[in-house]
Amino acid sequence: MTIFKSIFGTKSGTSDQIEVLDIETYKKRIAEKEVQLVDVRTPKEYKSGHLAKAVNIDFFHHGSFRTSFEKFAKEQPVYLYCRSGQRSHKAAKKLIGWGFTKVYDLEGGILNWQKNEK
Repeated sequence: MTIFKSIFGTKSGTSDQIEVLDIETYKKRIAEKEVQLVDVRTPKEYKSGHLAKAVNIDFFHHGSFRTSFEKFAKEQPVYLYCRSGQRSHKAAKKLIGWGFTKVYDLEGGILNWQKNEK
């Protein structure tokens, strides 16, 4: 990886193992089969509305955040989202560090999803 890529990221919106997906691609992928779909917002945010089949693992609850992912299959794709995409991208980096191999992040988070549903 070049120094430029390590500082600024890659043009396609991916890092080595984190792929940021646009809404249409994300929708298709999570509808295709059983997936590990995680909302990393707070429980209050989750209760205000979430994607079907998503489980809530609060990124800010550091004590249980890592242990909650211990029951996940590291070799299976994990789809993350949050409010705007910042928390989920930070969460994705943590998952890669813990050995997860296929991590996908929703571009713009649930705000972008909701905006496109209108």
